[in-house]
Amino acid sequence: MDMQRNKTGPDQSAGPVITVGLIGNPNCGKTTLFNRLAQAKALVGNYPRVTVEMQEKQFTHQGVSIRLVDLPGVYALTSKSPEERSSREFLYSEEADVLVNILDAGNLERSLFLTTQLLEMGQPTVYALNMMDEARQRGIAIDTGNLQAMLNGPVVEMVSTRGEGLEALLDAILELARIPHGTTRPIFIPYDAHVESAILGACEQIRKLHPREMDQHQVRWLAIKLLEGDDEFLQREEEHDHLQEMIRRARYDLARDHGESCEMLLAHARYGFIHGLVSEVISQRDDPALRWKLTRTLDNLFLHPTLGLPLFLFLMWLMFEATFSLGAIPAGWIDTLVQQALAFGTTLLPGGLVRDLILEGILTGVGAVIVFLPYILILFFFIAIFSETGYLARSSFLLDRLMHFFGLHGKAFIPLVMGFGCNVPAVMATRTIENPLARRIAILVNPFISCAQRLPAYILLTGAFFPERASWIIFIVYSTSIGSAMLASVFLSRVVFRGNSASFVMELPPFRIPTWRSVLLHMWEKAWEFVRMVGGVIVVGSIIIWFLQAFPQQKELEPFFGSQKTALEARLPAGPERDQALAELARRQKQQRLENSYLALVGQTISPVFVPLGFDWKDTVAILSGFFAKEVVVASYAVLYGQEEGEGSEGLRQALTQAMTPVTAFTLMIFLLLYAPCLSTMAAIRREAGWGYAAFSVLFSFGVAYGMAFTLGTVAGWVL
Repeated sequence: MDMQRNKTGPDQSAGPVITVGLIGNPNCGKTTLFNRLAQAKALVGNYPRVTVEMQEKQFTHQGVSIRLVDLPGVYALTSKSPEERSSREFLYSEEADVLVNILDAGNLERSLFLTTQLLEMGQPTVYALNMMDEARQRGIAIDTGNLQAMLNGPVVEMVSTRGEGLEALLDAILELARIPHGTTRPIFIPYDAHVESAILGACEQIRKLHPREMDQHQVRWLAIKLLEGDDEFLQREEEHDHLQEMIRRARYDLARDHGESCEMLLAHARYGFIHGLVSEVISQRDDPALRWKLTRTLDNLFLHPTLGLPLFLFLMWLMFEATFSLGAIPAGWIDTLVQQALAFGTTLLPGGLVRDLILEGILTGVGAVIVFLPYILILFFFIAIFSETGYLARSSFLLDRLMHFFGLHGKAFIPLVMGFGCNVPAVMATRTIENPLARRIAILVNPFISCAQRLPAYILLTGAFFPERASWIIFIVYSTSIGSAMLASVFLSRVVFRGNSASFVMELPPFRIPTWRSVLLHMWEKAWEFVRMVGGVIVVGSIIIWFLQAFPQQKELEPFFGSQKTALEARLPAGPERDQALAELARRQKQQRLENSYLALVGQTISPVFVPLGFDWKDTVAILSGFFAKEVVVASYAVLYGQEEGEGSEGLRQALTQAMTPVTAFTLMIFLLLYAPCLSTMAAIRREAGWGYAAFSVLFSFGVAYGMAFTLGTVAGWVL
């Protein structure tokens, strides 16, 4: 497209804005390149289909504004998955001025199948030959000059993880954008004469039906998609009976004359083009890289039928042990800072409702949650390592057979693991599952996976009741999370959604040494997300809970407790005994106010529902707050029990140990794990599957949580 015709941003004087679309196979380094080019922080990982929806960012290079769009990873431009449909809709609309087709240099033949379809669309394309370091290690030499001539587009060698080739790529994009669209020599895939005749016949008919809407590339591409039997395009053209009949007869004639379907004829031609191209541009020395030998050796270990699963469980336990043990040290530092801030605020601010709101409401609630930031960081450090090295993809492969038994496919494992971070992107990640039945089941079981926002509640209760066995308790809770998801999938697949689960091909990317930049970026993203949550939902939740527990003011209690205080001061001499008695009186006064507050009224009204589980009205309030956001649970307890103890996290733990038994605490952890998705997750389920499935998810998970907590409490009562 001529740069004079390019779109402009909000400020027309700022000059043209070039729209650049990044497209490539899953796991080709596309999102890493997006992050490098645009200084973005999109999620990356060494497993397929990390990107499940389009992401975009605008930046400037050589004074030209570039709108960079990261499209989902696809292997082809069919209509079989949401990612493929969204990517090709973007391409077909010609919204992009320039495309960047990312090619995996070590797997060029596989990458080029998508390239053949991009060639047929005729859009200006720069070819980013990524992961050149891995190709060289494997002894692969690529003649980029010859490749550039055969694809009729600039080819740039790159190593996106190290930032190599970025300037050359951006320069190639700007150079190509200056060439008027349609003036370059088109590349056509050489099809069989009969297939080509059918394509030309369909093109002629399409031009008559759409004389001004499409250029020659769009017309040809539409003709090919119709001959492939693409459902979406056939439906778009369903009102054109003559075209539909022509396509039907052409497909029938080609299948009859060649003994195979039209789709296969087109695919064979593309693979023939690819084979010839690869033969011309690739030479491989007989010098297999040590790293690939290491990959095979590690695969023999991690995917071993006997050792693989115990190793997986050990690594999971190690992750939780390190999270709890190492995280406790910086968590203590943060807790101390929060207490110092509370003490400073007490001396600085005058007494009254404003001070109570700031200290007992906002700072107490936020401080109780922010103290768990180190645990979140360490957990995501391990998840980033597993993701970047490629072990996460191995876990999917390892558990594939086991997950089939439970009605899930191994591909569902990646969305489930993402659920340990947040259920919202995890629900969205189920788009990578092609089979609609398997996808629905994966969506509905994902809320059973314990997100990071629930971790603070587990650590709080575990630290209070099971400090000596903390890592084991957390490991049991997360194992319960996975086990519940598996059992729920059995129920859903065999009772609710009956049908045959389709088979999928699962990729095993090579093991890679993660870069510190990618790991730190992953950790920073999660830390910032956690801090934003603390600064948003936690503050709002803490204010609401404080307001409900602070009102009504109950002025009538003042004379009674005032007289009691006067009597104590008269009866006891100054000293520790009197200080302790006055503190106990103040505690009883606050407790009396709390039990007569609006918050107590709400909790006591609903608490009969939870009495069979052993929960009181304060637990009910915390549970209700978790419906809105799981992270507010700890803030709720901090505001409720913070009125009784002024010693930070340790004081909150002591208050909890006086309010419930260890059995009740463990039952509460299991209930908080399972009882319902938060509002954000419900919205994601509604967006991906509809209102009916969102409502079913809430009712189903609440029923499972209630039944499991009741059973656990009952059995514990018999045993103990």
